Amino acid sequence: MTKQLACRCEDVTLAELTHAISLGHRDLESLKRYTGFATGWCQGRGCLTLCAQVLASHGGTVSQPTTPRPPVCPTALGDLAQLDPDLL
Repeated sequence: MTKQLACRCEDVTLAELTHAISLGHRDLESLKRYTGFATGWCQGRGCLTLCAQVLASHGGTVSQPTTPRPPVCPTALGDLAQLDPDLL
């Protein structure tokens, strides 16, 4: 059986989301803290919409609008390494 991923960064499946919802995690913040979706490098830009749709389809609460938290754009470590140490 193949996994249906909801969050590719953190390897969270649709089955894990629905299980968490059945355990009582019925809002995005609680669901995020329990499963770890939207905590990877994309900070939810790749999975937040899908996870919100899954939550809503199972009777959960989705507060609007949802916005990604910093970093708004992922920063490569190489870019940080090139910064002047006096600026840090």
